[in-house]
Amino acid sequence: MIRLILLILFYFFYSSAVFAYLGPGVGGGVIAATIGIVVAIFAALFGLIWFPIKRLLKKRKEKKEQQQVKID
Repeated sequence: MIRLILLILFYFFYSSAVFAYLGPGVGGGVIAATIGIVVAIFAALFGLIWFPIKRLLKKRKEKKEQQQVKID
């Protein structure tokens, strides 16, 4: 197990010359994709939380209105 960890660390920290060019557009694309993923996660959480609460509030309001009609 320790041998595997040391091997992974070696490959992680080992550097060699790479002859490649990534233009400035790649950085913008990475930032845009990251922001998109974060916004999608928050939108999913908002949808999973907000709509059941909204439905619950609507039922409570309708129930209250029905009780008001019965009293009148």
